Amino acid sequence: MKVALVHDWLTGMRGGEKVLEILCQLFPEATLFTLLHRPGSVSSVIEKMPIKTSFIQKFPFSQKIYPKYLLFFPTAIEQFDLNEFDLVISSSHCVAKGVITPPETCHISYCLSPMRYAWEMYHSYFFNNHSGILNKTLIPFFMNYLRIWDERSSQRVDYFVAISNYIKNRIEKHYRRSSEVIYPPVNTDFFRLSNKSEDYFLVVSALVPYKRIDLAISTFNVLKYPLVIIGEGPEENNLKKMAARNIIFLPWQSPEKLKEYYSNCQALIFPGEEDFGIVLVEAQACGKPVIAYAKGGAKETVEGILVGEEPQRLPKSTGQKLSGLFFYPQTKEALIEAVKSFQKMEFEPTFIRKNSLKFDQKLFKEKINKYVSEKFREHQKNFSCR
Repeated sequence: MKVALVHDWLTGMRGGEKVLEILCQLFPEATLFTLLHRPGSVSSVIEKMPIKTSFIQKFPFSQKIYPKYLLFFPTAIEQFDLNEFDLVISSSHCVAKGVITPPETCHISYCLSPMRYAWEMYHSYFFNNHSGILNKTLIPFFMNYLRIWDERSSQRVDYFVAISNYIKNRIEKHYRRSSEVIYPPVNTDFFRLSNKSEDYFLVVSALVPYKRIDLAISTFNVLKYPLVIIGEGPEENNLKKMAARNIIFLPWQSPEKLKEYYSNCQALIFPGEEDFGIVLVEAQACGKPVIAYAKGGAKETVEGILVGEEPQRLPKSTGQKLSGLFFYPQTKEALIEAVKSFQKMEFEPTFIRKNSLKFDQKLFKEKINKYVSEKFREHQKNFSCR
């Protein structure tokens, strides 16, 4: 059986690439197709695969400014010739699921998310305060085309797998397709239970608008508690300008250093609406509680109670084992109240780590292997009957 893996782009080792890494381990003989590849930017497991890139790779400065070439992504992904493959597995949050395959080829798409900037997060991506007049004028026309392409290309997929129930619902809404939920893999064995804490809170995130790191900063500007922000992205300079002296920015860290920051923090702050949020599970694998916005994948990975804008009297023990707190609405006032409530409560690190084990990568391997085998046989049977 000849297998092709398709991924949007290879420019860093984030959540989607951790999924791809496991797929590469499960299918080591596969060929990997991607729009562009920045050599050395992903794990050795991925780097040693035979990698084929699109014409985007040859564009000027593509490895740094590839989002500027979004207009060309649909055409680029459709140029890959997959006629020789029996099985195609795409891990997609942009255009990877839009590859063209022959009818007899089984295409399974592990959907990290329907294209965010074409749908719910359209305005936060393209119409923030830093968007130029030209962008605001031209983008609506292009995005209308991209939404049509995104929906139509979803019909090329034979079977969808969603990373969370949150994404399952979005697949159904935007693509009118059913999907099965298999949570993404987290290497919980790499992390160790920690019973020690320093005085800082932690954010681990790409610095892009929809992650709402500005909300964490405005909150800790008021609270004056130490906050460490690990991550990089286009919003970095703007965020640094608004941050008080109690807030420290660090670039992406090595896995060992990141584990150390998780282990020593008071809690992880997660102010955005995310599809799943692997960092939520990684922090919990270290026994650290999470303070998260009460929407998106966080509701599936964190055992928490809701804290709103109004001050509440919360006992140190609720009688319910918790791995974190949720805040709502997505305001500075609500997050301030959640952090203050957290300070009054006690959490059990052993339970928090136990909660993370539901998302261990061994479970992912078992489930995805079984699913792919079943659907491949089903597709072959259906095709042979035509």
